[in-house]
Amino acid sequence: MSAQSNKYQGATSFVDIDNSREAEQVEVMEQIIEEGICPFCMENFKKYHQETILKETEHWILTPNRWPYENTKLHFLAILKTHAENLQEIPKGAGDELFELLAWLESEKQIPGGGFAMRFGDTNYSAGTIKHIHAQFLVPDIDSPDFKPVRFKIGKG
Repeated sequence: MSAQSNKYQGATSFVDIDNSREAEQVEVMEQIIEEGICPFCMENFKKYHQETILKETEHWILTPNRWPYENTKLHFLAILKTHAENLQEIPKGAGDELFELLAWLESEKQIPGGGFAMRFGDTNYSAGTIKHIHAQFLVPDIDSPDFKPVRFKIGKG
């Protein structure tokens, strides 16, 4: 699924609208571009994120994804609380904390299996929408009568 903006194209400082998947997501990304802010930085986060924060640690916020990927039963985001776009910018100790957080989620929600991934850097390579380090935690909906695997895109195109 892909959605297009009639106002903007390509990457800006904080988002890459071309990688948006849904019409509502495009509308929100257009507002973010107009404001020139990072929607995942904590001072802006609650303005654009309507979902409940499930857990917060020193370095991460865990929350459901507002626009879950197609064919997911569950889709969560672990968002780094400080702005970073590349892996070398992640604070020391944040990696260990991320794995602890995702293990907590697996146990808390009794998740039998799934996957997680993290995009970083140039959105032409990563195909990310938000240029702020965050991990995707995905559980496919294998019980759906129309089951199809979840696809996680890397690379714009």
